[in-house]
Amino acid sequence: MNALFCPREIAPGETRVALTPETAQKFKEAGFACVIETKAGELAGYVDGDYEDCGCEVSYDRLASLKCANLVVGVHPLADTDLSHANPGTFTISFLDPFRSYEKVNALAHAGIMAASLELVPRSTYAQKMDALSSQASLAGYAAVLLAADRLDKVLPMMMTPAGTLQPARFLIIGVGVAGLQAIATAKRLGARVTAFDTRPVVEEQVKSLGAKFLKIDIGETGQTEQGYAKELSLEQIALQRKGMTKACSDADAIITTAQVFGRPAPRILTADMLAGMRQGSVVIDMAVATGGNVEGSEPDREVEVNGVKIIGAANLPATLAHHASQALANNIFNYLTHIWKPHTGPDLSGTDEITTSTVVTADGKIIHERVLAAHAEKSA
Repeated sequence: MNALFCPREIAPGETRVALTPETAQKFKEAGFACVIETKAGELAGYVDGDYEDCGCEVSYDRLASLKCANLVVGVHPLADTDLSHANPGTFTISFLDPFRSYEKVNALAHAGIMAASLELVPRSTYAQKMDALSSQASLAGYAAVLLAADRLDKVLPMMMTPAGTLQPARFLIIGVGVAGLQAIATAKRLGARVTAFDTRPVVEEQVKSLGAKFLKIDIGETGQTEQGYAKELSLEQIALQRKGMTKACSDADAIITTAQVFGRPAPRILTADMLAGMRQGSVVIDMAVATGGNVEGSEPDREVEVNGVKIIGAANLPATLAHHASQALANNIFNYLTHIWKPHTGPDLSGTDEITTSTVVTADGKIIHERVLAAHAEKSA
């Protein structure tokens, strides 16, 4: 029997859980024995009794449960204090941020943990049901618009009143990936006028299909990676982009930035000079603040005001929608594990399965993922 354990998340501000009662039931039917730490799902709206009703054991001893498990699922990787209690060879799946979490990846390797990273699930049609990065980004884009609407001093839709017509709020969405597209769609549903910008001209059609305007800025040759991410810009291209974006920023009531380069710090897109042109009462949501930030002056999980403009560093927006975010994440993890896991041997590391080789970062006491190894070597050089 494969013993799966879901510990309670201890990262500050984290409300999600990687195992829901629904997925616990599905794991049971697939031959897994599930254990969840008490109150692990409470902040996402799942009480211990919900899990017990699905045949999932509720544990009151985190460390003892770690010793008994050969599979551990989480939103975040195991804490350093957990590693000495997990058995070598234990398989873990979570968001790992492997290209930047140098110390964590090494600690997992040294503990003999076989750690897989949800961020590394391939962006392919075949792996779409396992793509937790996309499912969480979509929810984050939705939440970003609601946050902006809450902090903005304007209504989003046009309103006809006896005192006159109120014009709709103007939103500028920077970065048209999964989060950006959801932000565009949500802002449009709420009645805002929406303009979007991305360095990849290929997304213009998607923007227009949602009823938004696409902002064109000539910055030379651009493109996207095989995984669909925007390629990193040169310093000259960044300067051209900022120049072309200044007018659009001054016209916007709310700006949402989503731009990230996979495995690298987020590009700085909005400078203090650009923000100075915005009117007082405007709102800027920096969704990339956790990886360095798109906006000068943004701080993780804080709202700062500069010249009357509210700058909000939104580091973990999916956690504000904990129930649905957990539901999506737990399904992603279930689909991933039931794909790679062999009943008696665990994941096959022979290199024959693309999903496994793309996602498993550590095994047998070392880092085995070539791209992660290369990134760590570059950092150490």
